[in-house]
Amino acid sequence: MVVGARVANRAVTRRPSPNFSPRRSGYTPQLVVLHFTAMQSCRAALERLCAPAHEVSSHYLIGRDGGLFQLVDEEMRAWHAGAGAWGGQSDVNSRSIGIELDNTGAHPFSAPQMDRLTDLLAGILERWNIPPKGVIGHSDLAPMRKSDPGPRFDWHRLARAGLSVWPEPGPALPADPAIFLDCAARFGYPTDHGLAPILTAFRLRFRPWGTGPLAPADMAAIADLAARHPA
Repeated sequence: MVVGARVANRAVTRRPSPNFSPRRSGYTPQLVVLHFTAMQSCRAALERLCAPAHEVSSHYLIGRDGGLFQLVDEEMRAWHAGAGAWGGQSDVNSRSIGIELDNTGAHPFSAPQMDRLTDLLAGILERWNIPPKGVIGHSDLAPMRKSDPGPRFDWHRLARAGLSVWPEPGPALPADPAIFLDCAARFGYPTDHGLAPILTAFRLRFRPWGTGPLAPADMAAIADLAARHPA
């Protein structure tokens, strides 16, 4: 049982949330899902995540100052992901650990917060034997309704630390929606609703500067991810 864990020799503040349940179907964590709180303060987010009326929680909350709160024990099912899927599998809550980051979505993530996230992720991946490709965003599993952790989140930093994945540079490929969606599905995205939401979610994470119609650079990046990091 992971209770009162320490991350890089820094104490975690326990703030138990009542909003959790046992993991279903014998699942253990295979994914880590990153979120932003979209609230004005860490305190407001903490109160919401611990309020029974809201029926929402996460395993961890990291403040802008790097403070770390554990709300739900890792072996339990926190209520953070909602409806969605990754790698063809639903009930992401039962298969994941959720981390909320104190951020409105409108500003960069602070250095202390990213440092703490890096430390926390390294421990989680080691404890549960989760590969880097298992670290995803809320927008990845729910592209029709979520945009967090958003275009300001530094996914490339996590990939450089071996805590997520990033596409390798490759030759541009012709823009082909059918091939893009096939590659996106192999990488893990739920593609039932067609190109637009998947392209948006993909760009939020891997090409936040990308705009306009599907481009050759999008094709090259998703083809590389599907080939090297299939779900």
